[in-house]
Amino acid sequence: MSVGAYRWLFDHALVRVDAETAHRAGFAALRAAAPATRLRRGGKVGGAGEVQTMGLAFPGPLGLAAGFDKNAEGIDALAALGFSFVEVGTVTGEPQPGNPRPRLFRLPADRAIVNRMGFNNHGAEVVARRLEARRRRRTGPPVVVGVNIGKTKAVPEDRAVADYEKSTGLLAPYADYLVVNVSSPNTPGLRDLQAVERLGPLLAAVRRRADAVTEARVPLLVKIAPDLSDDDVLAVADLAGAIGLDGVVATNTTVARTGLRSRPEEVERAGAGGLSGAPLRRRSLDVLRLLRGRLDPATTVISVGGISTAEDARERLEAGADLLQGYTAFIYEGALWPSRVQRELAGDRRAGTVR
Repeated sequence: MSVGAYRWLFDHALVRVDAETAHRAGFAALRAAAPATRLRRGGKVGGAGEVQTMGLAFPGPLGLAAGFDKNAEGIDALAALGFSFVEVGTVTGEPQPGNPRPRLFRLPADRAIVNRMGFNNHGAEVVARRLEARRRRRTGPPVVVGVNIGKTKAVPEDRAVADYEKSTGLLAPYADYLVVNVSSPNTPGLRDLQAVERLGPLLAAVRRRADAVTEARVPLLVKIAPDLSDDDVLAVADLAGAIGLDGVVATNTTVARTGLRSRPEEVERAGAGGLSGAPLRRRSLDVLRLLRGRLDPATTVISVGGISTAEDARERLEAGADLLQGYTAFIYEGALWPSRVQRELAGDRRAGTVR
C-alpha cells in the first residue's frame, strides 16, 4: 500500500476504530505477514548505515520505541519493516492488566496519541521465556533488542528497587541493552524515581543485578520525561556520568497539553495520560541538546519524541543523537515509514551530510 493510500485509509477509516483494537489487529497482521516481508526485502533492513555505540552494532540509526511490542511478540516482524532495533516493554516484575479501557486515543489534527495504558504486559517471567525461545530459533534479519523495564503498579514504592531487580534478573540475559523506565506518567509515583537521590541507588542496584546474571556486560540506560526542568535534565546527565551509565533515552511522553490544534473537546475526551507524537518534537530536541552538551561524548543518547520525517531524524542526528526511535509516526504513516526514513538517511550518509 502506498503512503498516500495508507494516509487516506487512516484518516477516513482507521480513526473510526478504537485505537487499541486497531493496534492489536494491525500488529497481528504484521506478525502474520513477516515471512513474506522478509522474503521481499531479502532479509535486509533499511540500510541507513551501521551505527556503533555501547559496544553494539546497530544496522541503522532508527529503532522502534518501547510501548508498541510490550511482550516481545513481533521483534522479527518489526525488523523486517526496516527498524534497526526494537525496544520491547515496558515489562514489569509481575504481570498486570494495566488501566481500564478505553486507554488509548488519537488526536489526528496533531498527529499525536494519548495513552494511559498503565504498563499492561505479561510480566518478566513470560517475556523472558519468549525472548529465550526467540534466541534459540533466531532466523530473521539483523536487529538489536532492547528491553525496557518498569515498576509493577501493585508494588509499594519502598519495594520498587526489588521489583526492578526481579525484572533485571530475568530479562538481562536476553537483552542487548536494558532501559530503566522511571518516566511514564501512568503508574502512580513512578516519576518520583527520577529524582537523582532515588534514581542513583535504583540504577546501581539494576547494574549489580544485571552483572550478576550475565557473562558479558549489558549496556544500561535510563528513560526520562520531557516534563523534567532543564536543571533536572542536567542533574540526570551528571548522575549518568558519575555512575558510568551507558546512555539516556530522551524522552518519554508528556503530560502537557499546550499548543495543540485538536478541538478542546477532543483533548478533554482523551483525558489524562502521556501525549506522544509531533507536539513533543521541540521539547524532545531541547532535552537532547541539554544532554549532549553535558554528557561525555561516549555516553549514548537515544532521541525519541516527535520524529515524523527524515528531516526530523536529520535534525536529531545533527544535534548529537546517536540513535533514534519512533512510535507515533509509525502509527500514522504505516508500515513503509521506517524503511523510507532509513533510506533517506542512507542517502545523507553517502553524501556525507549526516555524521
